[in-house]
Amino acid sequence: MSDAGDTIIEISRLHTRFGTAVVHEDINLTVKRGEIFALAGSSGCGKSTLLREIIRLQRPDSGTIKVFGRDVHRIGDDEILELRRRWGMMFERGALFSALTVAENVAMPLHEHTDLDDELIDEIVAIKIVLAGLPASAGAKYPSELSGGMRKRAALARAIALDPELLFLDEPTAGLDPLSAGGLDELVRHLKELLGLTILIVTHDLDLLWRVADRVAVLGDGHVLGVGTMEELSKSEHPMVREYFYGPRGRAAREQAWNRK
Repeated sequence: MSDAGDTIIEISRLHTRFGTAVVHEDINLTVKRGEIFALAGSSGCGKSTLLREIIRLQRPDSGTIKVFGRDVHRIGDDEILELRRRWGMMFERGALFSALTVAENVAMPLHEHTDLDDELIDEIVAIKIVLAGLPASAGAKYPSELSGGMRKRAALARAIALDPELLFLDEPTAGLDPLSAGGLDELVRHLKELLGLTILIVTHDLDLLWRVADRVAVLGDGHVLGVGTMEELSKSEHPMVREYFYGPRGRAAREQAWNRK
């Protein structure tokens, strides 16, 4: 099996419709190895739908989506399972199993996809929990016993359990207070550098975009309105992109980013 060089995700001529509503119209994007790439835009712009199509939870009407050089909608179940072992997914609300402890949640992918013995799995789980910025004692707790920020980190620990090459983060800072969100921003960048990850983020959090994204694609009206660094996009003349960046929250996030620099 061969990968497509430095291109980890390649989306070509993608079209998606729900009845008469056009969600995507001729979407073309690439995500390069080792970058943090973000899908941004206002609510309802189709960014979460695009993520579901990339991980094959939903099928587009036409077009191709290649991950690691393989068309995810034209391969069999065994091949998609092989690909899924190479990526990790952190869902917006964490999707942790409430009846399992944090350690048991993190261990689940290892039990399902490896033949490792229980003792080694326990050691790996402990490492992943610490890597996600949680205290070792969090492993024995249930999701209901954790704060929102800690649940996000537990979900992230599970997403990196299999040492993925590619990490998907769906609204990772949604519902968090500014301090917790800022800590998660720093953790994402740290894990990317430490583990050599390629990361795709779906978010509307402008602070997160300024802090961690190498490149951003802004979606709107069914199209890609712009792709580039946050600095490049903040200078766009497209009216919808300018509205996104120059609303009150956009200006505040931009000023904070410049102050940090």
